[in-house]
Amino acid sequence: MSFSSRLGVGFMRTLAHVPLPLVRGFGAVLGRVLHGVAVSRRRVVDTNLALCFPDKSAEERRRIARETFVYVAQSWLDRSWLWHAPPAMVAKRLKVHGAAVEIDEIANGDEPMILFAPHFYGLDAAATALTMHTARPSTTIYTTQRDPTVDEWIREGRKRFGNVITLNRVDGIKPIVAGLRKGGLLYLLPDMDFGREQTVFVPFFGVLAATVPSLSRFARLGRAKVVPVVSKLTKQGYEIEVLPAWQNFPTDDAVADTALMNERLAGYIDAMPSQYYWVHRRFKTRPEGEATVY
Repeated sequence: MSFSSRLGVGFMRTLAHVPLPLVRGFGAVLGRVLHGVAVSRRRVVDTNLALCFPDKSAEERRRIARETFVYVAQSWLDRSWLWHAPPAMVAKRLKVHGAAVEIDEIANGDEPMILFAPHFYGLDAAATALTMHTARPSTTIYTTQRDPTVDEWIREGRKRFGNVITLNRVDGIKPIVAGLRKGGLLYLLPDMDFGREQTVFVPFFGVLAATVPSLSRFARLGRAKVVPVVSKLTKQGYEIEVLPAWQNFPTDDAVADTALMNERLAGYIDAMPSQYYWVHRRFKTRPEGEATVY
């Protein structure tokens, strides 16, 4: 347990009680600084945007890149109040809207359901908003952090409301499928490059991307419906849109299902490109014989 990590967690606890405009203003300044000094990460963002938006002008892509660093910083600082502010304050800043049937089922239903939650910067806000209003068991797959203090802080933050079960990626699929078949929720974020093992290459904005077919497989094994959840950072907090459940999904073709997932995700991103997690090296794993893009 390092002194710096304990200091950082203490800072976030304190920041939870600072008015939101000040938190967001601090995040905006921090994001602009990061865009300037985090050169290697900025190159990742610039490469991702050039691959995914070749028809946009260079200036438009630069604007998106600058904005995405601001959203990185603001959403990170927002975890202070998401995980430490009074519940009433948290609830006031999180607005859930969208498909009424699916929202009611999340809160009160007992049918197995996978919440497809792409990596928009409000992903933790969306998880918090939904678990605040349901007693249903909700599982999320968790990547252990190197620093034990930070690891515990993130895990406890994500378990703050509701009945949340955090599973490590090494725990396998059995507890995930078992939870779904008991009528639970699975908050799933499968839109990252997790390496070559157990992935398929399907287009993402027209570029082949290593993608885990877990959404299709878990939906089939857990006999679960898939409901997309899209989160948007706003001046007042976050808007969480629950979209209608996907029809005729999954099929018997996991590769086709995964390609469809990426196609629909691209549509969600097009509506607010600056708020997607472009700082991730989404194309780091290339098909055999292709050169690295980073």
